Amino acid sequence: MVPLEMGWRHLLFENWPVDPAVVDPHLPDALTVDEHDGRAWLSVIPFTNVAVRPRGLPASLGLPLPELNLRTYVTCDGEPGVYFFSLDAEGLLGVLGARLTQHLPYYYARISLTGADGGVRFTSRRRHPGARPAAYAATYRPTGAAFEAGEDSLARFLVERYRFYTEAPDGSLRYADIDHEPWTLYPATVDVRRNTLFAANGFQRPDTAPIRYYSPGLDVTASRSKSWDR
Repeated sequence: MVPLEMGWRHLLFENWPVDPAVVDPHLPDALTVDEHDGRAWLSVIPFTNVAVRPRGLPASLGLPLPELNLRTYVTCDGEPGVYFFSLDAEGLLGVLGARLTQHLPYYYARISLTGADGGVRFTSRRRHPGARPAAYAATYRPTGAAFEAGEDSLARFLVERYRFYTEAPDGSLRYADIDHEPWTLYPATVDVRRNTLFAANGFQRPDTAPIRYYSPGLDVTASRSKSWDR
């Protein structure tokens, strides 16, 4: 798979602290739960990709790809990154391509992302044949002043991640590197009407209060998928 360029837009980061023992059984053996102040984190992130294309092609040739994912934070031999439990996306070709080339757990879904009173109304319902049902519906918007995550802050731990890990069908560990500028974040206000992502991925819904951030987005380059062979 060639490196990709894209934009990530209108993101909500919904982050729940959980006991590391909740997350660890769901990870490949090569990965270790990354903790912040002794807690693991599960994050639900609705957003839209824009202008997804092979690196070097003009943005006008790219494809849109609305997306919803559930992820956690890990290390592998000390290298921090993200591990995705599921990624629901609108584009059927993008879903199939990501499954085949990046070995990511993408699922086809019907997704709507529209503007709503200065914010975003986002709905997703999984339509992937044979997959567990999953649905999400929320309206979210920024509030307060923009900020960048400071050194050693929780916000930095949660959003400034530049690698994701995934497990191939043969059980081997793979990764890709992500390059982008630092995130511009806002506190977020959110009205969640439905969220079954935790149950769809074998988790109890956390009983802790989430920490939420909004970002208008940024542009991203993703490397090809590589085998972890250290």
